[in-house]
Amino acid sequence: MSELVTISHTDLKVGRINLGGNVFGWTLDEKESFQILDAFVEAGFNFLDTADTYPWWVNGTGGTSETIIGKWMKERGNRDQIVVATKVGSQTEEHGYDISRKHILKSVDESLSRLQTDRIDLYYSHFDDGVTPVEETLSTYDELIKAGKVKYVAASNLSPERLQESFEVSEKNNLPNYVALQPHYNLMERQSYESTYLPIVKKYDLSVFPYWALAAGFLTGKYRGEKDLGKSVRGEGAKKYLNEKGAQVIKAMDKIAEKHECKVASVALAWLMAQPNIGAPIASATSIYQLETLVEATKVKLDPVDLELLDCVSA
Repeated sequence: MSELVTISHTDLKVGRINLGGNVFGWTLDEKESFQILDAFVEAGFNFLDTADTYPWWVNGTGGTSETIIGKWMKERGNRDQIVVATKVGSQTEEHGYDISRKHILKSVDESLSRLQTDRIDLYYSHFDDGVTPVEETLSTYDELIKAGKVKYVAASNLSPERLQESFEVSEKNNLPNYVALQPHYNLMERQSYESTYLPIVKKYDLSVFPYWALAAGFLTGKYRGEKDLGKSVRGEGAKKYLNEKGAQVIKAMDKIAEKHECKVASVALAWLMAQPNIGAPIASATSIYQLETLVEATKVKLDPVDLELLDCVSA
């Protein structure tokens, strides 16, 4: 087993990489997804991240990722060895953002059915709808926890204000607290998280699982100019980083990767793991080669010189 960390305020122990399930049913079919999942577990990891709406941009409604993961766990008989995180509240072609009681109660049962399990280990408020009272959302989670359908709850794309309000409402009404935060955070995207979310993270001792840990693939080092953007269906997402700061970050990562004899992407993930409160970066893999990069990242120990260089070029 790889190194395990305990998610704050829980009994859940997870490996240092959180495998992103957004590619299951999108750029990977069921068979290919099973291969990646098998290899991930064989490498000593146990933490899967998905959402009820992945990949809604393919079929309009989502659900495929959870279905694939559920079928895989059922066939492998390994549910008790896996920590499953899924989410509620995102939009699809059928509905907008929604974290109302009605929507959560319907969605959780659908997620449990697709995942072929009786419980969700970590259940995220995926997006805030901006209208549902915080108390309504949290009291619904309280019902689900008491019913045994959900073990713990966490937050993803909530504003700092709504996140702070959630803790205040929880405390006042004895409702469940969010135990983790899933923010957009990586070497190219530091400002928002570090200035507005990190103080809340420290105040409430949250575990942090950053998404887009590799900045839409830019931090793998494969997009070094406009001509490289066609290398992947996700290449366009890296375009905005083709600037002076991006070039400086890649140059520093090249240097550190050479020093540690590892891949550039492994440096980006190792940097995240070295930051306070980070439990496990979320990263997806569409090939065994990519998965090996994720596994390698957990073995790279950046020294103070490496960290200072990366801090300087990415500030």
